[in-house]
Amino acid sequence: MLYTIAIVLGILWLLGMVSAQTLGGLIHILLVIAIIVILLRVIQGRRL
Repeated sequence: MLYTIAIVLGILWLLGMVSAQTLGGLIHILLVIAIIVILLRVIQGRRL
């Protein structure tokens, strides 16, 4: 579940970089959220 969300956010970030819209700040926030989700997924995976 978290991995899927991270992939979706990463794709949205890439689309934002390509389109160069004025919502660049929002796209970068989504990138940070995606990185955090991936890190949480890796940490949780190692605990199990």
